[in-house]
Amino acid sequence: MKQTKLIMGMPITIEVIDAHITKSDINKIFDYFTEVDKRYSTYKANSEISQINNGLPKKLWSSEVKKVLKLCEQTKNETQGYFNIHRNGQIDPSGLVKGWAINNAANKLIKMGYKNFYIDAGGDLQVKGRNTMNKAWTIGIRNPFNREQIVKTVAIKNKGVATSGTYVRGFHIYNPQKNYKSVNEIASLTVIGPNIYEADRFATAAFAMGLNGIEFIESLVGYEAYMIDNKAVATMTSGFESYVVQ
Repeated sequence: MKQTKLIMGMPITIEVIDAHITKSDINKIFDYFTEVDKRYSTYKANSEISQINNGLPKKLWSSEVKKVLKLCEQTKNETQGYFNIHRNGQIDPSGLVKGWAINNAANKLIKMGYKNFYIDAGGDLQVKGRNTMNKAWTIGIRNPFNREQIVKTVAIKNKGVATSGTYVRGFHIYNPQKNYKSVNEIASLTVIGPNIYEADRFATAAFAMGLNGIEFIESLVGYEAYMIDNKAVATMTSGFESYVVQ
C-alpha cells in the first residue's frame, strides 16, 4: 500500500510492502506528521515554536520540545557549531525536526509489526527491509542542475538518506561561522546514515560547511556522502561507491 499526502509543506509518501498493512495504520503515521507540523512549524502562528519565538516562558514549553532543542544543541556541539538553530533572535529547529520525525514515524510502523517499508518526506527517506521485488530499496540522486536526471542510484536497507541542496528551496542553508552567509559553493549533498535522523542532521551541517562538508562526513563512522558543487563536479566519500547500483 502506498499513499502520499501534503504535510509540513512537502509531499510525504509512505509505502508498506507487508501484506497485512491497513489504511488505518498508514493514516496514523500521517496524523503523526500533522501533529509535528502543528508543534514545530515556524509558519504557523500558534505552533509551540512560534510561541517560543514570541516569548513563551520556558516553564510552559512541552517536554518534547525541550528534548528536541537539547538534540539541536548536541548537534551544534558535534558539528563545531555549523548546525545552529539560532538566527536573528529566533529559533528554527526544522533542520533536525524533519529527520527526527521521519525516524519516529518509522519506529511507529515497526512497533505496529511492519518490516518492509519506506517513508519519504520531501526527498529525505528512511527505508526498512526490502521492496516489492524482495530486494534492497533503490534511491535516485537527482542532478541539481536538471531535476529530471538521476545521476546516481543507490541500494540500501535499513538506512536513512538525506539530501541538502539549493535546487528546490533556493538558498536556505547558511554558514553560522561566516555571519550566516548563504552557502553557494555546492549545489547538493546527499548523506547515507544509520537512520534518517542521523543522516538529516549531519547533511544540514555538512552543507553549511560548503566544500569542506564532504570531508566532515568522511570523518564520521557509518556515514557516506555524495556532493555536487556549483560547477557540477561530483565528489564522494571513500565508501559511497559500495551503495551505487548505477
